[in-house]
Amino acid sequence: MNIKVITRHGPSNYGSLLQSIATLHILEKLGHRAEIIDYQRKDERGLKATIAQVNQKAGYAHNIVKKLLYVLVRYPMETITRVRFDGMRKKYLKLTSRVCNEEQLSMLKADAFMTGSDQVWGPLYNGRYDTAYFLSFVRNSKRLAYAASFGKTNFHNDIIKEYKQLLSAYDAIAVREDSAVQLLSDWNIPCKGQVLDPTLMLDGRQWSKMILKEKQEKYVLVYQIHNDVNLNSYAIRFAKNVDLPLIRVSPHLHQAKRGGKFKWCPDVSEFLAYIKGCTYLITDSFHGTCFAINFNRQFIEILPNTSTGSRNQSILKVTGLENRILKSFDDFSLADNVIDYDKVNSILYKERVSSMRILKTTLGI
Repeated sequence: MNIKVITRHGPSNYGSLLQSIATLHILEKLGHRAEIIDYQRKDERGLKATIAQVNQKAGYAHNIVKKLLYVLVRYPMETITRVRFDGMRKKYLKLTSRVCNEEQLSMLKADAFMTGSDQVWGPLYNGRYDTAYFLSFVRNSKRLAYAASFGKTNFHNDIIKEYKQLLSAYDAIAVREDSAVQLLSDWNIPCKGQVLDPTLMLDGRQWSKMILKEKQEKYVLVYQIHNDVNLNSYAIRFAKNVDLPLIRVSPHLHQAKRGGKFKWCPDVSEFLAYIKGCTYLITDSFHGTCFAINFNRQFIEILPNTSTGSRNQSILKVTGLENRILKSFDDFSLADNVIDYDKVNSILYKERVSSMRILKTTLGI
């Protein structure tokens, strides 16, 4: 079967890229021909994306000078990062030709279209959802969803009405978080069940095949998505407490000032090597957590200071690792609380089997 997947592969972050890589791998292993639809909205690239981002920041709402300074500083940095990620997308993904709107999307042909993983059904840079991620452009092909996420749990009644109409057109839906299962149930939308994020469908051994050179030294790694000064300070103090150097990896240059030896925008192969090689990982990232688990690393989970923490909590609940959530920024005891990965890996094995069964059912196999 020819399957085209629409997902949030375009943002310049490792989670978006890695979940896209995993989705293609899984579908191809099942014998399908799969491509990621290279859907990149014009307001999510370049200057328009930077302006859209600053317009969503409450602290900049009524200050044109602050907005201008933000754009002048961030736009050049994000342009460089985007170029690097464009190169990685071409290197690691099978992509369709670039499309930017629903008219161009409607020209694509496939036996089935799939909404892929990540926060595809939540608000974008402009604060609004995009009907394209609900496969509104599909006419005469199967409409499927695997590991789709809303990114949040609270929606206005008007949005819920629109969502119910869009989601009712799907032939089969499987979602990533338990909260999404509950939302669909509340809205009377059929759901095949909760499944693992694609990055967790491959184990550490499989992901290690992408690593070209292993890291040999011992270090604490911080992989941070959100702006949280408490996380910055904690990571520095934690590293001192365990007497190890702190390394910070990020695609964003502005994180260089947040503490730790800064590794800017490495290739995805080296990014994986940093996580696999670390002694401890400190993260607020869902996919950072996924790869800590895949590589059996000791990690400290700091829930993001946004409304998107449900996805982090969901995977920790599934794997029995809710105790890895940091409760106090003065607590370093998780350094000595070693994760029993025999138990975690056993849980993950069963979850992978279950998720594969649901995926096959979703695909009609």
